[in-house]
Amino acid sequence: MIPFNACLIAYISAYLLSVALCLAIERININYLNKYGQKVPVAFQGVIHAAELKNIIRYTTDNYRFMFLRTSAGKMLFLFIIMSGVLPWLDEKLATTNFLSAGLIFFAVIGLGEMLAGLPFDYYHSFVIEERYGFNTKTIKIWISDLVKGLLVMIVLGGFLLSALLLMLKYLGENWWIWAWAVFLCFQLLMTVLYPTLIAPLFNAFTPLEESDLKTGIKRLAQREGLDIEGIYQMDATRRTRHTNAYFSGLGKAKRIVLFDSLIQCHSPAEILSILAHEIGHLKKNHIKKQILLSGFVSFLLFFLAAKLMTWGVMYESFGFSDRSYYVGLFLIGFLWEAVTFFLSPVGKAISRKFEREADFYSLGIIKTATPLVTALKKMAKENLSNLRPHPLYVFFNFSHPPLLERIEYLETGEMSGGL
Repeated sequence: MIPFNACLIAYISAYLLSVALCLAIERININYLNKYGQKVPVAFQGVIHAAELKNIIRYTTDNYRFMFLRTSAGKMLFLFIIMSGVLPWLDEKLATTNFLSAGLIFFAVIGLGEMLAGLPFDYYHSFVIEERYGFNTKTIKIWISDLVKGLLVMIVLGGFLLSALLLMLKYLGENWWIWAWAVFLCFQLLMTVLYPTLIAPLFNAFTPLEESDLKTGIKRLAQREGLDIEGIYQMDATRRTRHTNAYFSGLGKAKRIVLFDSLIQCHSPAEILSILAHEIGHLKKNHIKKQILLSGFVSFLLFFLAAKLMTWGVMYESFGFSDRSYYVGLFLIGFLWEAVTFFLSPVGKAISRKFEREADFYSLGIIKTATPLVTALKKMAKENLSNLRPHPLYVFFNFSHPPLLERIEYLETGEMSGGL
């Protein structure tokens, strides 16, 4: 067990506070749902019935209980590992190993441990909770295959990034963080382009959408909005889940439209077009570019702070490390940052909700009526068993989209006022 000092006590206090607040907000959300969510909202009457509402409440409650157990167990286990001194012991064992190999082994041990600890929870969520509510369609074989593929992708991409970062730390002097920031940004942009064509197909089959009124409508909508689309694809989402979705992926000429096959099965062409019009809104409003710029600014600050913390001896000593290994410094900075992200997350969520509102209004502007998007949102809420009465504090910390009732209200108000 590593000895306590003022710095360690302060960090543990912040860490535990963030965990406690996270769990408390989840509990507040469930209490709010049980108090105000027992009646079908006027906007959903005729779409969701009393029995279905009870199912939504049960699904939300079951997910809360699961999240509570997973978060509590995971956070406490990780804190125990930090306090036990096993990581300083591992660092000492790697002292005579080449710095690059040592760093890769150090992070591999931590990553593998986290993955193994999370396996029972992943299994339970998929094959118990999601199965109970009719969402899970994956087999054990697919589940294992996805885990193996995900692990291999993480090893390749994570190993490349970590190796590059460690090499820059060792050989580029005090300005390593500027080069690391530039590599990080380039990697982000590269993944945005390559993910749709190289990584996503490892997990799902993407087939060109067959010629139909829907495909013709999508092409006309894209052409009218001046979008150059690489292709329109249907994804075999129902091999794993009955949840529905649609999205744009890629940048430049690599942009493609992806529709879950579950979405095509459950929604009319008009509803799907309204959903895609919303996604087009993100493109036309430059939300992706704005997110990249915002990410670049935040990551610039983080790399700058990381460079300062890397030489802070108290950080290493507080967590029981006698050596200032490059990889240990990176790990501790990431660990320290984890507690901070909870308190900063509302900023990112607020920006995301703003972008979603703008995309909603863009959809309304080009479709000229709120009806298909509103109908689609109601159906998706029913299909996905979405919580219709989230607590405002829960929304503040966790929602990347405005709550459904709010979205429906401003869309219908916007239609009556002639759009915004």
